Amino acid sequence: MAFDLGVLLSDVLYILIAYVFYSEVSSIISGEKQELIKLIGGILFLIYGIISFFKRPKQVKVNEDGDTIHGVRDYVLLGVKGFLLNFANPMVIFYWFSVITFGAKNEAPGEPRFYILYFLATILITFFSFDLLKIFGAKMLRPLVTDRVLIALNQLIGIVFAVFGVFLILQGLKVAM
Repeated sequence: MAFDLGVLLSDVLYILIAYVFYSEVSSIISGEKQELIKLIGGILFLIYGIISFFKRPKQVKVNEDGDTIHGVRDYVLLGVKGFLLNFANPMVIFYWFSVITFGAKNEAPGEPRFYILYFLATILITFFSFDLLKIFGAKMLRPLVTDRVLIALNQLIGIVFAVFGVFLILQGLKVAM
């Protein structure tokens, strides 16, 4: 949940950025800075892919009931990780820009300006609710996840992110040339 709260906070920040800097975002979408976005995104994905590939499962502290012991620091770090991973994804700003555009376009003339806020709040609450359902489902599957499965998943995710990162970098370099 702490991770998801971090993602939620970065979504809110992206919504504010998209709402306040509408003209800048539209210039990014029109392609003026597309190669820079691809290069930065590609480098971030490549770095994350390499880190994920070599990541090993951590030993978890467990109490006498078999429940995992977490400190406040763990939750704060998970929140920061969720925030940074979501914020580093360049497609998130495009998504929220599209949502704001759609919401503003469907706003009826004469309606209060709060329509867009209700619209965005509904989307954020829905996303957060579904994420909570996924978290509870994952907790039920936890006994099936072994260190070996985690290592294999980390390697697979690392390869996918690294390949995607290299692809974005090559696209960015191709556009820039």
